[in-house]
Amino acid sequence: MKDQTPKSSQIHLHSTDFEVHRNWLAITHSLPVSRWYHENTSEWTLDYPPLFAWFEFGLSHVAQHFDRNMLLVENLNYDSPATVLFQRLSVIFTDLVFIFAVRECCRCVQEQKGSRDILNRPSFVLAVLLLWNFGLLIVDHIHFQYNGFLFGFLLLSVAKHLQVYVDLSCRNDDCGALLFALLLNLKHIYLYVAPAYGIYLLRSYCFTQDNKDGSISWRSFSPLRLIALGSIVGSVCALSFGPFIAMGQLPQVLSRLFPFKRGLCHAYWAPNIWALYNILDKVLVTLGVRLKLLQEAELPRASMTGGLVQEFQHSVLPSITPSITLVCTLLSILPAAASIWWRPGGARGFLRCLLLCALGSFMFGWHVHEKAILIAILPLSILAVESREDAGIFLVLTTTGHYSLFPLIFTPAELPIKAVLMLMFVIYSFTALRKLHSGPVSLLHPLESVYLLGLVVVATACEIVFPLSPWQQKLPFLPLLVTSVYCSVGVTYSFLRLYVSLLRRDEKPKQL
Repeated sequence: MKDQTPKSSQIHLHSTDFEVHRNWLAITHSLPVSRWYHENTSEWTLDYPPLFAWFEFGLSHVAQHFDRNMLLVENLNYDSPATVLFQRLSVIFTDLVFIFAVRECCRCVQEQKGSRDILNRPSFVLAVLLLWNFGLLIVDHIHFQYNGFLFGFLLLSVAKHLQVYVDLSCRNDDCGALLFALLLNLKHIYLYVAPAYGIYLLRSYCFTQDNKDGSISWRSFSPLRLIALGSIVGSVCALSFGPFIAMGQLPQVLSRLFPFKRGLCHAYWAPNIWALYNILDKVLVTLGVRLKLLQEAELPRASMTGGLVQEFQHSVLPSITPSITLVCTLLSILPAAASIWWRPGGARGFLRCLLLCALGSFMFGWHVHEKAILIAILPLSILAVESREDAGIFLVLTTTGHYSLFPLIFTPAELPIKAVLMLMFVIYSFTALRKLHSGPVSLLHPLESVYLLGLVVVATACEIVFPLSPWQQKLPFLPLLVTSVYCSVGVTYSFLRLYVSLLRRDEKPKQL
């Protein structure tokens, strides 16, 4: 019988997620539904919601025409040329959803009056910022995932809500709710922005009108609209989770979706508040030991930079639990939620609340993946082409957030590719937005410019100098630590600026 496993001498240049999704194709194709969320032959077990599992099930029926061996669960790390071809084509084909969503978002952007230069129109700039987004490009097409497909649902949902304010005769809120419900059942990380959707739809869809002073009147509350929204969300969840509930497997599915034993931080720290918290703990330990205030042997061993996904204890600062991160996250998004309820601000208010929910969850969430920063960067592109202030925030967040993804592509051969791609995107972003918002004042403050230029120093040190130094063997995770901590400053700053922008604005309810 022919050996169905790849040869040991074969060189694998594929990301972990390539094998993750190949394994999910095999699980959903080869095993009965009752075993999907129990299968653990591979360490990359199925941990997305059931609707995505059905998506993989559908892809597997196409994959069998390329190479049936990729659909065998026991064929771990299988990467025949036909398998690679199918995986790549599947991402490219499903990106059609993202392209259509970009088109719909561009239709909602207000064009500048008298502008005949198509290259300088807000809709064209937005299309380039979204379609040519550096982070999405490397995460999906160099690394490997289906984020473009998923972000297509998010942007389509956002576009449906924006269209309400572009065409007042068009009520697409129920369609937007349906798209978001589908998205949640495809990937549960979008729970980050669920509070923005829930409060916005309750406030602006279920209440048919406001009083003259801007307050709500319960006499204008529509129970039928609330029932309609509940039916939409409930129906999608029932179709997605229903079979597993019927089999009594809901606890097992939820344990896969929310694996709290994976620890506070991902193997590579996402650039959020916990990265700053971790490094502060490290600094305090070092100072305490050197000043003989702490005994190193008595401290709990912290393995935060070991490159492993696991639980750990902080050495000096209090250790963080999932409940603490939940409370911090809720507190971080509470002002945004309150603002959209008491002062909706139309589509702009909804978008700002969505962005702050995404960033608040990214900043304070449990086991946050670095790729989650794209949930804020992509929607912010819409505001960046409309507002000068938002354009400045976008430039800081997108440059910092995109550079924080550099460690995902780590081989020396790929360094020139990712460097050139990011440089091209940064140059276009700065140039296009500066022309779009022409004026005597720069889009960035001097200190912001200095901070972003510091990324050049960080990149040079981490990508060129460090690999040639003797520290590479002693401190292999130092570049990851430096990248994460430096980028955390920029992401935190952008989060605070967006909050200031939300709380000090007084926008009209019907303004886009």
